[in-house]
Amino acid sequence: MNSKKKFLLICILIANSALHAQEIKPTENLIVEGVPPITTTLASDVKRYTESRAAGCLSWHPKKTEMLISTRFGNTPQIHTVKMPLGARTQLTFFDEPTGYATYEPINGDYFLFLKDIGGNEFTQIYRYDIADGKISLITDGGRTKNNGIIWNNKENLIAYTSTKRNGKDGDIYIMDPRNPSSEKLITEENGENCAILDWSTDDKTLLIKESLSTNESHLYLVNIANSKKIALTPFSEKEIAYGSADFSRDGKGLYFTTDKDNEFKRLAYMDINTKKVTYLTNAIKWDVDEVSLSNDRSKLLFKTNEAGINKLYILNTSNNTYSAVKNIPIGLINGLQWHKNNQLVATTINAAKSTSDVYVLNVKTQKVERWTESELGGINPNTLSEPTLIKWKSFDNIDISGFYYKPSSTFSGKRPVVINIHGGPETQSFPVFQGRNNYFLNELGVAIIYPNVRGSLGYGKTFTKLDDGMLRENSVKDIGALMNWIAQQPELDANRIMIVGGSYGGYMSLAVSTMYADRIRCAIDIVGISNFNTFLQNTESYRRDLRRVEYGDERDANMKAFFDKISPMNNAAKIKKPLFIVQGGNDPRVPRTEAVQMKEAVKQNGIPVWYLEAKDEGHGFRKKNNTDFQFYATILFIKKYLLE
Repeated sequence: MNSKKKFLLICILIANSALHAQEIKPTENLIVEGVPPITTTLASDVKRYTESRAAGCLSWHPKKTEMLISTRFGNTPQIHTVKMPLGARTQLTFFDEPTGYATYEPINGDYFLFLKDIGGNEFTQIYRYDIADGKISLITDGGRTKNNGIIWNNKENLIAYTSTKRNGKDGDIYIMDPRNPSSEKLITEENGENCAILDWSTDDKTLLIKESLSTNESHLYLVNIANSKKIALTPFSEKEIAYGSADFSRDGKGLYFTTDKDNEFKRLAYMDINTKKVTYLTNAIKWDVDEVSLSNDRSKLLFKTNEAGINKLYILNTSNNTYSAVKNIPIGLINGLQWHKNNQLVATTINAAKSTSDVYVLNVKTQKVERWTESELGGINPNTLSEPTLIKWKSFDNIDISGFYYKPSSTFSGKRPVVINIHGGPETQSFPVFQGRNNYFLNELGVAIIYPNVRGSLGYGKTFTKLDDGMLRENSVKDIGALMNWIAQQPELDANRIMIVGGSYGGYMSLAVSTMYADRIRCAIDIVGISNFNTFLQNTESYRRDLRRVEYGDERDANMKAFFDKISPMNNAAKIKKPLFIVQGGNDPRVPRTEAVQMKEAVKQNGIPVWYLEAKDEGHGFRKKNNTDFQFYATILFIKKYLLE
């Protein structure tokens, strides 16, 4: 080989090496198939859309006006302290895995308890963090068990919680002194993971619990801690009545709770425990009361309503049960109501279209609201962000369906492509919230985004929530068909360029739309979605199975199994004719990875592009920034190639 040829070969090798170096290589935890190379240039171009963070209130210190919050500065959300409004966020935990719920020891604040799982497997364990030396101790068994629902007693020396440690399936009730884990005591054995601990009685002798048979049916019980005896507060003969938040009254003789009994929506009510007489307190509010929180002295009660996706806050005086609206709360999604022990300050987390989740504090005496955290938007100018519009359309059977429509930047002209993003659950709801990374699609790609609340969603009455149950399942898919009809009538939207995306149950919906309306979409993304209801119900974690059977149907019934065989996307995979991107967590306990793998292999037989991304260190959706970033980059490439071209 002459010197000239050698020189050219070296140049080619150097060029290839440089090109190779510019690619973002998947980490060892990512399984990637079909996704084209992702360049560092793309990552750099979209960086400001990946750097926003959020904050959420976890727990007030019992003696000081400071709190624990959750926020992310590294790869995962961790626990921090904030000691004043807009004060410094001081990080306390430094795990590779995200931390969850946290609560201060409520006497002196000498330690706090928190929850953490591994790799998104949802086998959450309880840990104790000692303030004096920063020592962290595991106080539950540390195995493949799920420990949740920490509630402190009134004496403030014991916690009640649920755990599946007895058999890995049933969420039994335990109590423990967190300073002495060997004090753990089993109170009741439960059937399934359908029990939630709501409150301790004022004398700490009784627990108030809720057992849920489904989203539409639950029951309240009192549990005697000394002898484990359970007393029903609501007749078991009552069917399809749901109960929500509940707390003991100040004198211990009654309960404040929410229920949809004799009504489409959940109302705030009061029950006299001895007579079981119920008085409804919010008849004038024609929406769900979906969160209730009593002050520590039980003299005041805050409750939150869900009014067509907008939360409003009210305060009630328990001496006479009169209430009034809180006027100064910013408009947005309100999540969590944390009373300080001074019975005057309440912390909450608020998310809005132009502001990511942040912590605000309400002074119930002065009605003043102060912002305690101001999370960075990663360089995004909030003035450029889209405010959603509430839209409505008629479905195939003339039922009204609604959703939130985010318009793309006005710098784009012509008919705009549309992403239809379907929520999971199905018993949840899309809200008008901060779009995070999705703002890139609105601002830089000129893509409109619509979040539908199809039948089965919460927030629109219990009749609406049950309209997709059992063999009515595909009617919710038809709601998306009707939405595409609505899109075709909008002069600014392009009905020929529609992408469907959804996670969990929304992932099933994305796959189902891909089979039912293959000729009306350009492409679809399925994130941790159900591909076959029969295999899903067989393989989901055992502690979830019974509740999911109530919602979807029982595959052990021959007729139901046949119906699942008929409607499951896996069995209709041959109808999928448009490109599909499947995203899955390898440790997902809810929708196991087998649902994604079998769908991927089936659709490949159609000869259409199938992209696949699996994170071996994630569960039901990605929580680690490096994984969510890679998913975002791949999604951009997918949209550019199959929706925009």
